[in-house]
Amino acid sequence: MESQKINRLKVVLVENGKTGKWLAGQVGKNEATVSRWCSNKMQPSLDMLMKIAELLNIDPRQLINGGNNE
Repeated sequence: MESQKINRLKVVLVENGKTGKWLAGQVGKNEATVSRWCSNKMQPSLDMLMKIAELLNIDPRQLINGGNNE
């Protein structure tokens, strides 16, 4: 069974010209954790998604597959 891609974090970081290393520094997590989020091996908490969206100045729904990206 293929794992479902829940978040769009990797895509959104690229769209905003940011790296996982940058994000790790901003949110106080190590790069390995952010890498697992980007590869959908782990998911950030809802609070963390909200913080990431705020840092990137985007609607939090843009970080979630199936979210309202309009």
